[in-house]
Amino acid sequence: MRFHMEDKHYKFFQNKECEYYPCHPGAGEEEFNCLFCYCPLYALGDKCGGDFVYLENGVKDCSGCIIPHSDGGYDHVISMWDKVSEMAKKR
Repeated sequence: MRFHMEDKHYKFFQNKECEYYPCHPGAGEEEFNCLFCYCPLYALGDKCGGDFVYLENGVKDCSGCIIPHSDGGYDHVISMWDKVSEMAKKR
C-alpha cells in the first residue's frame, strides 16, 4: 500500500471488509481512506469544499466526492473544523 500522509497513521483507516467498500466508484482502492466514512463536513452545505450536487428534493448528494477519502482528505476536513465547530455552538 502506498501511504502518502507523512506516515501519520491517525490520518488513515481502511476497512476492506465493509460491505460497501469501495463506496465511491473511481477512487483508488489502495489509497481509499475510510476514516471519515460519514463526512463531518456534510452539514456545511455548499461551504464544505467538496464535489457534490443537490438533488431535486433538496438533499445533498456527495456520492461523487472523494475528498475525505483521498490523500489530503484528513487535512481538508481538519482545515474546515472551525466552521463545523461554529455551527455546533449553543446560541
